[in-house]
Amino acid sequence: MSFKSRSTLTSKGQITLPVELRRRWDLKPGDCIDFCLEDDGRVVLRKWLRRSILEGRDELTPLRLAGGVAPENGGNSGPNRKPRS
Repeated sequence: MSFKSRSTLTSKGQITLPVELRRRWDLKPGDCIDFCLEDDGRVVLRKWLRRSILEGRDELTPLRLAGGVAPENGGNSGPNRKPRS
């Protein structure tokens, strides 16, 4: 689907993104937009997709560390580590 609109640049260098684009991209105040200048002079706008580091955490497998280091002991029992006296 094609879309055309026009915005005016303010004295502060700001433009208003048309409401139709804000709705289509589900943009909220504070969201970021990438501006990409193409070799042919076109400017491509893309919604910046930010993901939380907690998103999808149920899909992660537990971390297995090599060399006998386990998170429970703080990494103090590796193969080259001398026992404490």
